[in-house]
Amino acid sequence: MRKLFGLLAALLVLGLLASACGPAALPTPTPLPKPVTFLSTQLRPVEEAEKMRNVILGKFQAKVDFIPEDTGPYTDRILAEHKAGKVTVDVLGGLHGDLPPFINAGALEDISGLMTKLSDRKFPAAFVELGKMGTKDKQYYVPWMQATYIMAINKKALPYLPTGADVNALTYAQLKEWGANIQKATGERRLGFPAGPKGLIHRVFQGYLYPSYTGTQVTGYRSPEAVAMWKEFKEIWAYVNPQSTTYDFMQEPLLAGEVWIALDHTARLINAFKDKPDEFLAVPAPAGPKGRGFMPVIVGLGIPKGAPNRAGAESLIAYLTQPEVQITTLREVGFFPVVDVAIPADLPVGIRLEAEGVTKQSAAKDALPSLLPVGLGGKGGEFNKVYLDTFTRIVLKGEDIAKVLDEQAKILQGILDETKAPCWPPDPPSEGACKVK
Repeated sequence: MRKLFGLLAALLVLGLLASACGPAALPTPTPLPKPVTFLSTQLRPVEEAEKMRNVILGKFQAKVDFIPEDTGPYTDRILAEHKAGKVTVDVLGGLHGDLPPFINAGALEDISGLMTKLSDRKFPAAFVELGKMGTKDKQYYVPWMQATYIMAINKKALPYLPTGADVNALTYAQLKEWGANIQKATGERRLGFPAGPKGLIHRVFQGYLYPSYTGTQVTGYRSPEAVAMWKEFKEIWAYVNPQSTTYDFMQEPLLAGEVWIALDHTARLINAFKDKPDEFLAVPAPAGPKGRGFMPVIVGLGIPKGAPNRAGAESLIAYLTQPEVQITTLREVGFFPVVDVAIPADLPVGIRLEAEGVTKQSAAKDALPSLLPVGLGGKGGEFNKVYLDTFTRIVLKGEDIAKVLDEQAKILQGILDETKAPCWPPDPPSEGACKVK
């Protein structure tokens, strides 16, 4: 009996121990990082957007919903969400000129603290200052990437370069003579501009021709200097490949040999330099009487007020400005770094060529930078259309220059008055809406 009680007691103790220990507790799963919604006016072409999603963002710690959008819907969405108090976007990517409507509406966060955390990136001081959007102590965007428009030259054109001309310091008069020399020798019109339906020739007028001839982008729109500019550009057009009105990206006609000399956005020339680096030179845009007008394209990253994932937004901005990610961005989509980083030797020679052209242009003694339009919001397309219509009427249809400029100036002024957009560089600052003289 005593043995039986002993056995029962032992079994009871074992049972209690087993129940006390129980099965091993499962570890608490690490929560996945919250996804980040990223709305951008840049990298809209399908190929660029896919590279952004699959390569550039590939090593980020969280899922990113990258949404490339046209400027109008982009602006409308952010303003509507802010007004409704139902913000769904965490990070905004946009050109300098895309952001003023959000600042005016109080829809952008001051991210000065984040900028301080990222001080090791060594952003150019001028870009940091631009990100303050005219304020003294608020930072509305962190620089993300930069690009510009440069000239791509097929080396076949070099024997026809005008006597005494420097390919790295051309004037528009020399460009005209160069085109004439090529046509005389070959019977072909080998100059090219991106004047197709989705081309960026309006930026050529706004950031290159107008500043080079008038020293302005807006106020001198119908000035005597502008009349002289359109007269000379019409003469240049006589040596431009007539298919230019179908060209959206100049890299294709350059590679096909249809064009030997082209001016376009670096991201739309990159394949020519990548595919045939031994055949092309990257050089600065030409200069006019007022200087070497050029348009640096500065893209920034901001955070909407009320962003649902502020921490994720800051992490994404920090990620995109890492030197190695900046180099990946350069490799994949042709936008140049905005941080202090050495261009690696293993980069394709084509990309290095573009980098040299961009550097020569911005470092030119007569360089005259012209910002993208600022403060136009959803009216940016209408603003661009004024310049496109002016080109069509004067150059393609042969209408009277002064008459066209007077008529189009009224439309231009109407857009400026409606948006109340003040002047932006290179035009002098204005009180209230910028005025065409």
